[in-house]
Amino acid sequence: MNKVIGIILLVVGIILLYFGYEAYNSPASELSNAVTGEPTDNAMWYLIGGAIAVIVGLYGVIRGK
Repeated sequence: MNKVIGIILLVVGIILLYFGYEAYNSPASELSNAVTGEPTDNAMWYLIGGAIAVIVGLYGVIRGK
């Protein structure tokens, strides 16, 4: 994997994690968490997508040519 692609994925992953954290702490997510015991789906998808992008990006940076 190209190091540039790895760096791009790493940056995108960090951005997604930030948005996921903000969505997780939003009033809508806190209300959903209080009622159902789970955060909103958007918050979870941002966090999952961000984590995957960071892992793949780190792999690309470390193992890239």
